Amino acid sequence: MRVLVTGGTGVLGRQVVDRLGDLADVRVLSRRPPESPGFVQGDLNTGEGLAEALDGVDVVAHCASAADYFRPMRDAEQTRQLLKAAAATTRPHIVYISIVGVDRIPFGYYKAKLASERLIEQSGLPWTTLRTTQFHDLALLFLVLATKGPVALAPRGLRGQPVDVGEVADRLTELVLGSPAGRVPDLGGPEVLDGDTMVRRFQELTGRRRPLLRLPLVGRVAAGFRAGHHLAPDGARGKRTFEEYLRTRIGPDGAVDLPYELKLRR
Repeated sequence: MRVLVTGGTGVLGRQVVDRLGDLADVRVLSRRPPESPGFVQGDLNTGEGLAEALDGVDVVAHCASAADYFRPMRDAEQTRQLLKAAAATTRPHIVYISIVGVDRIPFGYYKAKLASERLIEQSGLPWTTLRTTQFHDLALLFLVLATKGPVALAPRGLRGQPVDVGEVADRLTELVLGSPAGRVPDLGGPEVLDGDTMVRRFQELTGRRRPLLRLPLVGRVAAGFRAGHHLAPDGARGKRTFEEYLRTRIGPDGAVDLPYELKLRR
């Protein structure tokens, strides 16, 4: 099986590439000329080089995300370019990673993910889509930012269900190696936590002593999060808890080791 991974150097994509290494012939899509074996050049923004990158490919693990909050629909535009090239070549199975709540929370980035889902569903290509809750890595970044100042901030009424990116990679790898399945059950973390609890526990583990200020959430997007539309209580659940993850990222001195993609400027 030949697999093309978009976003193959990102938080999720690189773990998918690692897992597929001994199970498939893996190509990683890159905008730049390949600097090492296993990489192929292609631009999701313009479509240039995608036909060549897709030549002979059986499955595409579409993990790339523009994450452009000023132009969120770039995600959908990139997906359209990918599908156009795929339809003109070997018509591979498209395996897409999405987010729980994209159809119920009117956030621009979520709207783009939903638009990508629909493009894939309507493409005529074989497809599988997995929605997950937010990764542990992103929840950690939010906690670092929320406790950076003299006061720790916690959005009032917000809950989270962070999931381990390694467990998402395991599931996505299964889907890549399997048959097209359409929309599969959502995947979330093993527990739903309120924001206050997450901030307090983070402060305990890092030795911080900021007073906690609860901020109200307002607007339609906030209402969707308050209602829990980003949670997957009835979906499949991972096993690694958020505290187990935190203990691998917080040293005995309270220093936080952020994942390399989320390094903050000092």
